[in-house]
Amino acid sequence: MPIETVTQEHRPAGVIAAAPWRVSAVNVQPGYRLSITCNDGTSGVVDMSALVNSAQAGIFAALKDAQLFQQVSIELGALTWPNGADLDPLWVHEEIGNNKTWSVPV
Repeated sequence: MPIETVTQEHRPAGVIAAAPWRVSAVNVQPGYRLSITCNDGTSGVVDMSALVNSAQAGIFAALKDAQLFQQVSIELGALTWPNGADLDPLWVHEEIGNNKTWSVPV
């Protein structure tokens, strides 16, 4: 069953997002994939399977645990996990905007 997270307008006092867009919704898909939507209408799939299964995954190696991977959340427009892993929102937006599907490189 896909898990969906939608951002709330919660942000720390005094923090202003620099980009006019941000990830507004994320839906966990099978195979370490995330279906995302940005508030500017950009949407697509982030495939993290190669990264989480890589010997060079670093902090992302912990996301191989499906329960942890499913705990993705959106903080200030960025995809984040409880272990401190996150994806650069600018990179995500550019790749999804250009390709609709992005395989996160190792």
